[in-house]
Amino acid sequence: MWYDLSHRFVFGLMGLEGRLADAVHFFLYDTIKIWFLLLSIIFAVSFLRTWMNTEMVRAWLAGKREFTGNILAALFGIITPFCTCSAIPLFLGFLQARIPVGVTFSFLISAPLNNEIAIAMLFGLFGVKVTALYIGFGLLVAIVGGWMIGRTRAEQYVLIDVPVLQGNLHVEATELNLSQRSRDAWGATTEIFRKIYLWVMAGVGVGALFHGYVPADFIAEYAGGDAWYAVPLSVIMGIPMYASAAGVMPLVEVLTQKGMLLGTALSFMMAVTALSLPEAIILKQILAPRLIATFFAIIGFGIMGIGYLFNGIL
Repeated sequence: MWYDLSHRFVFGLMGLEGRLADAVHFFLYDTIKIWFLLLSIIFAVSFLRTWMNTEMVRAWLAGKREFTGNILAALFGIITPFCTCSAIPLFLGFLQARIPVGVTFSFLISAPLNNEIAIAMLFGLFGVKVTALYIGFGLLVAIVGGWMIGRTRAEQYVLIDVPVLQGNLHVEATELNLSQRSRDAWGATTEIFRKIYLWVMAGVGVGALFHGYVPADFIAEYAGGDAWYAVPLSVIMGIPMYASAAGVMPLVEVLTQKGMLLGTALSFMMAVTALSLPEAIILKQILAPRLIATFFAIIGFGIMGIGYLFNGIL
């Protein structure tokens, strides 16, 4: 529906032709489609989130065994709308509750990779199969990565003194009716959407320029092959950058349309969202460089593994 409407608007009402028409059509269609999916999925997740809060999650994780905690923390990352840097305060809250460091890292890894924004955009751009594979592999990296960090006796590399909370952590669920939950969910949805809709437009705009003006053979020649170094190179290129999934995902769509393998493009996206220099700067105030390096190495290799798997499977 939106494709046909935007096509008639650009080629019919506006009378555009050639590369400019292709770029404008791509921009309008992808922006509207992504906005609709973001509003729908963020509302659904925000509605489910009204049944829990941060204190409940801390209390829940505090009593679990480590590997079970890794799994639960990674799953919790799916329903948190955080980029890596904004997830760090909750990371500190987990430390305060004396949740094992490896478990807290499972959350820190999963939150930017598997949040509902990334899932919504993947679903809209690549469909159910790719989205399901991405979520599964992302959870695997978060669970195994956090567990491996926990094996390094990481507590000794935490630089800050974390006060012990007094008493048992126990928080009752908030009693709300469906109308109140819906209002709260819509309020959270609009708040998140206001923060990211310009990123979506910027990302789609860059993608539109690539779509309309960058030749497919250029991408295929320099970044679209199945050379072994394509995936690690994409990860290295992504680390200096910092953007949300909303900003970088439209570019992933265009790169794959132009010939880049999907695993390579997703590796770039994951490096941008989960392994950024701002994140390292913030973590430097909390963790010793050795632990930060271990974190980056484990996640970097995990992302590359996902890239190779996607390239092999798809």
